[in-house]
Amino acid sequence: MADTQQVDEATDAKRAAKAERRAARLAKEIDAFAKAHGGAEGQVAYIGERGARIVLVGEDGGWGDLVAPTYDIAEKAVQKAGITVHETFDGEFAGKVKTGPYEWTRMAGIQVGGKRTA
Repeated sequence: MADTQQVDEATDAKRAAKAERRAARLAKEIDAFAKAHGGAEGQVAYIGERGARIVLVGEDGGWGDLVAPTYDIAEKAVQKAGITVHETFDGEFAGKVKTGPYEWTRMAGIQVGGKRTA
């Protein structure tokens, strides 16, 4: 029984180390986005079995997102990056997003039967 416990502990330690490395990589990507856009704020949303989505909005209105394998990893990543994290994507935070012609064309194409771009 002790052998099984040691294997479980080793497996748990490996999983924790892998999660920590993934969070660190995501934090580096968040940092790079923030540097490119004069700073950044974010919001973490659970997307089911796929994990969690980190939506980033730069000070210049640019936006992007990353997907983490778990919600916990996403939370660790934004914490390591040191950005402001919002509970929801609405109001003043959502108002900071600047969209361009691509987004408007794509939204119109999907919503009103126009030309699809994807």
